[in-house]
Amino acid sequence: MAPGKKGARGKLNQHVERNYAERLEDLRVQSSEESGESTDSDDEGVEATFAVSMWDLNHCDPKKCSGRKLLRHNLIKNLKLGQKFQGLVLSPVGTQCVSPNDKDIIEKYGLAVIDCSWAKIDETPFGRMKSPHPRLLPFVVAANPINYGKPYQLSCVEALAAAMFITDHKKEAKFYLSKFSWGHSFLELNSEALDMYAACTDSKSVIEAQEKYLVLAESEKDTRKMWPSSDSETESDTSK
Repeated sequence: MAPGKKGARGKLNQHVERNYAERLEDLRVQSSEESGESTDSDDEGVEATFAVSMWDLNHCDPKKCSGRKLLRHNLIKNLKLGQKFQGLVLSPVGTQCVSPNDKDIIEKYGLAVIDCSWAKIDETPFGRMKSPHPRLLPFVVAANPINYGKPYQLSCVEALAAAMFITDHKKEAKFYLSKFSWGHSFLELNSEALDMYAACTDSKSVIEAQEKYLVLAESEKDTRKMWPSSDSETESDTSK
């Protein structure tokens, strides 16, 4: 699950600044030419020393699920429904955005994600996936092949990487994304936004940075429609 700011979806404009749109198209072509497997690199970041976990609701195709792939690499642990997680959880029921202030929470207690689909959000038992630190993610765009270019429609690994990047765990974010050939595209596509969020302090300043970023993205009013309609968004899986 890749939670975004509550109420932000309805504010999404249909245009982005030209250089952002051009980068999106370049990365789309690059990702389409790559396979689904990771590529070797000497600069893949470092493995997280803190706990990384997920609740898997079995909403998506196991063959395409990034969370399942991380599990196969022993980079994430499964949590059972009803099991409480003491660390930070990326969840749509959060009331605050993840921020640099959350760095110590992640380092001490870990980071978790809820692997579910927006299409099945009403039947997702969030009450059985408790944490004292539920968090939303600010505006970011997916780079995974299934939801490429869609705001908030992130795979598990993208959601985890975004939270890691914002909380000054950039090398860890890069390491997790390196397991996917398209992973580097996520950081490239969202570089300006993630840098802005990582330079903030608390949740309030992250939300302010998000609003500033969206205003900047509107400034040149590119004529190409980049975002899907609300109907197509609700039909898309968010955790693949």
